[in-house]
Amino acid sequence: MPNMSSEVTTDVLQAFADAWNRHDIDALMSFMTEDCVFEASAGTEVCGTRYVGREAVRAGFAEVWATFPDAHWGNARHFVRGDRGVSEWSFTGTRTDGTRVEVHGCDLFTFRDGKIALKNSYRKNRPALGASKH
Repeated sequence: MPNMSSEVTTDVLQAFADAWNRHDIDALMSFMTEDCVFEASAGTEVCGTRYVGREAVRAGFAEVWATFPDAHWGNARHFVRGDRGVSEWSFTGTRTDGTRVEVHGCDLFTFRDGKIALKNSYRKNRPALGASKH
């Protein structure tokens, strides 16, 4: 079977980012391989919390929205080189306790067969901005 990683383009990464902003779990999972891995930007392991397999990754993605119900990734910029890619973004979100977060971050991707095999997320760490006034 030929290597299909060249099918992943910056347009694909933008569509993935758009699905995050719609909070569309089914669309997100359509971009992922069957044996996908998500390494979150926070957690007790050196790689953050690591989710392995479709069901675990799905739960990990949903956990982001449970923590930040209004999560948004703006100003996205992407590049792809072979079977690797990067998305840079500005994250904004309000935790359920009302504290706001606004940070820059990036995702490092590994592609296989035209899909995302690994999403490794990094986010700046800064104090929350206080309760939202909405």
